[in-house]
Amino acid sequence: MSISILYEDNHLLIVEKPVNMPVQADQSEDMDLLTYVKADIKKRYNKPGNVYVGLIHRLDRPVGGAIIFAKTSKAASRMANLLRKQEITRTYLAVVRGKVMQRQGRLIDYVWKDRQKNEVYVVNKNKTGAKKAVLDYTLLQTQQDLSLIKVQLQTGRSHQIRVQMKALGHPLYGDQKYGEQVNKRGQQIALWAHTLSFIHPVRGEEIQVTCPSPEVVPWNIWEKS
Repeated sequence: MSISILYEDNHLLIVEKPVNMPVQADQSEDMDLLTYVKADIKKRYNKPGNVYVGLIHRLDRPVGGAIIFAKTSKAASRMANLLRKQEITRTYLAVVRGKVMQRQGRLIDYVWKDRQKNEVYVVNKNKTGAKKAVLDYTLLQTQQDLSLIKVQLQTGRSHQIRVQMKALGHPLYGDQKYGEQVNKRGQQIALWAHTLSFIHPVRGEEIQVTCPSPEVVPWNIWEKS
């Protein structure tokens, strides 16, 4: 297996996460991205002993695209602080069911996670454990009964884009968990971590990394801008 490196220096590593690969080890015991990255760094740089790799943020297992790792504890701490202050801009592409009517919009919901079922629900803000979820979206194109949108997260809740778009009436193409009534078994969820931008935690310069969506259905049905 070969995983594409999108950006790398002495402090950070940004790679393209393959779809259906867990970010961290889980009960499936499938190869996870964090373990792979550690082994890859150890091999490429011929490092003895354990290799430090810090996980900055996560992507759901079926989602692919750009993800950041830290190669030093200092970088990990500073990147975590940027994430906490919402100073890492994370932009996603998503294909959703139905024609989105508004060209732009902001979704503000309160979500609650059932940890036993690993499912997230939009709930009343007064429910115990409810967390505020905010995202902005822009409609890029529509085709038949599908819409291509760009999403910028303002908060980082579990399954956030999937749950909020379902609540809007536009579940994601291929989402088996939150769009089972309109998607077929075997379809791959059309959610892609497309762009990351932030100020480098050590060098202070602006970093922007883009990870193009794959040339497969439904990504390849849209006109490229």
